[in-house]
Amino acid sequence: MSRPKLAGISTSHLEYLQAALAHDTWRDAAESVGVTPSALSQGIAELERRLGLTLFDRQGRRRVPTAEAAHVSRFATRMLAELRELSRWAEEVRSGAIGDLSIGMIDTAAIHHYGDTLVNFRRENPDLTVRLFVQPSNRLLELLNSGEVDAIVAVEPPEDDRLLATPLLAEPLYAYAPPATAIGRPGTWGPWVGFPADSRTRALIARNLRRRQVSYDVVAESSQPAVLREMVQLGMGWCVLPQTDAEAEPHALERAIDEPIAERRLTLVRRADRVPGAALTALIEALEATQAG
Repeated sequence: MSRPKLAGISTSHLEYLQAALAHDTWRDAAESVGVTPSALSQGIAELERRLGLTLFDRQGRRRVPTAEAAHVSRFATRMLAELRELSRWAEEVRSGAIGDLSIGMIDTAAIHHYGDTLVNFRRENPDLTVRLFVQPSNRLLELLNSGEVDAIVAVEPPEDDRLLATPLLAEPLYAYAPPATAIGRPGTWGPWVGFPADSRTRALIARNLRRRQVSYDVVAESSQPAVLREMVQLGMGWCVLPQTDAEAEPHALERAIDEPIAERRLTLVRRADRVPGAALTALIEALEATQAG
């Protein structure tokens, strides 16, 4: 026998062996796996060459399995069973029934707009592991570009050919003053508490306040709207926030004016170089349906 070449053993080789051991004739064995007796014989001969073992002895016109054949059969049984399990698992992953899915959202999206959607999606897909990352938009983009998340819901990103962006929600932003503050004309508003300096929401707010000739002097920062709301309650400064964050109980704020200061667009973003799997497609459809509803 030649030197063994185990890497060349295929599932067909193992299936041929199992069929030959399970049937009285090679003709019946060949029919059970859908090949000709000649193909079955050639496949088993190739398996013998790959293993460097004799699996069948000729006794006249009969082929009698050797002790080695029974031993190889035990390995074949385990390997074929695990390959069937792998095939079943892969099919469930392709269908979106199982697997891992990571989604990133800014806190307003996760808490106020799409929290129920995520809960329902998890409930409907109990064998799918869904991970949620709640971060500011810039950090979410970093996670998306590095492949740590499959998609994000963030404030509309700059144009980038590497990204596919789908607008979900136009969210108005209102000005809020500390309690018992005399509102007065816009030029008297401030000082301000706001999002961090690199925040796109903050840049949007600053542009729109300048159009109103309002000085935007930020004296305290936080990436969390709930923290900014409490800063306003404590009298640390004015703030511009979405209604869902600013007017939530307890400690709901009152708008300085009814007209929004700005409007930001929450956008679903994913990488253009990745085709979404069934699970991500289903979640995207659920998010879009939430918005449509």
